Amino acid sequence: MCNVCGCGQGEMRIEGEAPTEPAHVHPHEHPHDHTHGHLHRHADGTVHSHAHAGDHLHYGLGPAHAHAPGLSQARMVSIEQDILARNNAYAETNRRWLAERGVLALNLVSSPGAGKTTLLVQTIEQLRGRVPMAVIEGDQQTSLDAERIRATGVRAIQVNTGKGCHLDAHMVGHALERLDLPEDGLLLIENVGNLVCPAGFDLGEAHKVVILSVTEGEDKPLKYPDMFHAADLMLINKIDLLPYVDFDVERCIDYARRVNPQLQVLRVSARTGEGLAAWIDWIETGRARARAAREDTVNALKRRIAELEARLAAKG
Repeated sequence: MCNVCGCGQGEMRIEGEAPTEPAHVHPHEHPHDHTHGHLHRHADGTVHSHAHAGDHLHYGLGPAHAHAPGLSQARMVSIEQDILARNNAYAETNRRWLAERGVLALNLVSSPGAGKTTLLVQTIEQLRGRVPMAVIEGDQQTSLDAERIRATGVRAIQVNTGKGCHLDAHMVGHALERLDLPEDGLLLIENVGNLVCPAGFDLGEAHKVVILSVTEGEDKPLKYPDMFHAADLMLINKIDLLPYVDFDVERCIDYARRVNPQLQVLRVSARTGEGLAAWIDWIETGRARARAAREDTVNALKRRIAELEARLAAKG
């Protein structure tokens, strides 16, 4: 189960492969917490507590920021640290692989229906012929989104997570093995629609990009702060619908920057194309940084080889 929300991991499956064991082993416990106000100690030693503010029950206090019946805060913290440590090790492997090739990887996250796939299709259309691209699609079931991407002519790998609520770095690593991205390319990762669990899992990406549509609540950044804190860019999507919905863009941006003062914000419409030029410029800036970092690494390696050759020649 997921250390963040307790949902089942199920079987991870990449298209064309047999179902596999979960990429990271989730414990058979359900973590969320009750450390509030006054405490109740149970016979098994676990602590159960509540914070009372009118009719407000808050289960997010305590070291684990979660609650699991029968599990202590210390045990939940230990489980989470173990899972995330293993994930982060895989993420670092992915990050090195991408950096060696100068590939910019973006992890697109949102709630379901925010327009991630439509935005991806439009992004591909804007960059087609100029940038080598590939997409990793994350969904619990089906390959519908991957098929939409493939219709553009770009390679897409579908990763089905079963009962799992997010992609993890091990899944992405398996997908990378099959994509064979060329140097200086662009990897777009569409995560499972969820504003909770993907916030905690590094995939090896350069940036998390959170997409919030104007058909959702402008207070989402306050309700799901971990995701907006983890992101480097927020795309406010579906701005063509602003005349028809009750959504205050400036208030939304203010809420997001209370959570993450460094968060960049762009307003876009994947349907009409409004604002996409700024999004493409943001991607191109990231690609330039990735290429420069790869060149710096290559040049540093060349200098090191030259130094070693010079030392050998001097001894020789």
